Amino acid sequence: MERAGRVPRPCTNGQNPLIPEHETGAENERTHLLFVRALGSRSCLDGVVQLMGCHPQYLETFLKTQHYLLHMDGPLPFHYRHYIAIMAAARHQSSYLVEVHINQFLQVGGDPQWLKGLDCIPQRLRNLNEINKILAHRPWLITKQHIENLLKIGEHCWSLAELVHGVVLLAHYHSLASFVFGCGISAEGGHEGGHVLRPSSINNQCSSDTTNGNGNNPDPSLAHRRRRSVDYSSDSECLADRMQKFQAEKENEEEMLREEIWIGLEMEKDTSPPTLTRALEDKPVTIPDLSCYVEDPEFGYPEFARRSGEQLPVFRAQDYSWEDHGFSLVNRLYSDIGHLLDEKFRTVYSLKNGTMAKQRGCDFSALKRGIWNYIHCMFGIRYDDYDYGEVNLFLERNLKVYLKTVTCYPEKTKPQMFERYWRQFKYSEKVRVNLLILEARMQAELLYALHAITHYMIS
Repeated sequence: MERAGRVPRPCTNGQNPLIPEHETGAENERTHLLFVRALGSRSCLDGVVQLMGCHPQYLETFLKTQHYLLHMDGPLPFHYRHYIAIMAAARHQSSYLVEVHINQFLQVGGDPQWLKGLDCIPQRLRNLNEINKILAHRPWLITKQHIENLLKIGEHCWSLAELVHGVVLLAHYHSLASFVFGCGISAEGGHEGGHVLRPSSINNQCSSDTTNGNGNNPDPSLAHRRRRSVDYSSDSECLADRMQKFQAEKENEEEMLREEIWIGLEMEKDTSPPTLTRALEDKPVTIPDLSCYVEDPEFGYPEFARRSGEQLPVFRAQDYSWEDHGFSLVNRLYSDIGHLLDEKFRTVYSLKNGTMAKQRGCDFSALKRGIWNYIHCMFGIRYDDYDYGEVNLFLERNLKVYLKTVTCYPEKTKPQMFERYWRQFKYSEKVRVNLLILEARMQAELLYALHAITHYMIS
């Protein structure tokens, strides 16, 4: 197939050609070594790696995790892994990721007939598509019945280890699609058939944060936080406190509902089916038809705030969390992946920067927490020890529109949104926020899937 021969064009000197060298920190030895490693890896994603190079400590954890998922010993055959990546990326119409893995699928000996679409793949692999669809758009709908259907279907059944490997791959590529669209990475038709990074503005570019104090020490706020104890010395004081807390929560919920309605209206004005343009020309590029890899294309994220009578189910983080439940389960069923994922979550949370936070009059840890919890809130995950009034305090409306679009409808992200909401920030700061989106979304999907697997195992 012609498109199967299209591969990401490597940046031979480890530098993004659209970003001036003095602004990238490309001379940094750690970043350079990571670029060299990525170029020698079969999992190299040119534009993705270059942008993540703005934060080398994160890039290192990302490359380790992705290499482990795709190329190291594991439950799934190698060609299955790349086809699952294709299925996941196609849910969000990411032609960039789909074409990268079409090529890699063929390199590891995959059957070219499978590339004709889901009708031409083994039933066993096709059975995974229901979970793919739900995880990508409505992960709260996954139940132990979905898990049982895959594990107990005769000759087409999956093992528990294979299913966990597949679920992690699905979550990885759904969230990576958000990063790809959020950062403006696109598949270009020309330029030797390669993939070209196309930031919306090349005058406001990436500055390596290795000089900004970023390190590998996790933010202390990531540690498990205990809820405050309540003073019950006086029944009247207790009642008053409860009433005050209830009123504050009610006001926060009402304010968030008004915000979500406004965001939904803004998204209708701001978003439309994605179009791609050449980096140096203003001519449209033909988007590959990915419909053969997608079933039920109308299935998507619902807009709860604008539907009377409908409400997003609440998933209480204190009942099932990554730290206390998900990590140990995934690590037991798919050896070492839990450690790699945990390191990635911790590293993105430890990235430090003050410029964006200063714009909002808060410290960056509060801004990160607001972004992370707002993204989880979109998927129904709530934290009892978090004051959701901070979301409206620290995240202005235009930022919320951007976060929600990239998280829930990444294929609708338009370059105008990227420029309008981020003009005053360095490119590295924009990348940092998209890394938070990537990891928060991935953790949310994993929590729902692992929760369903846990229920299946104990039932």
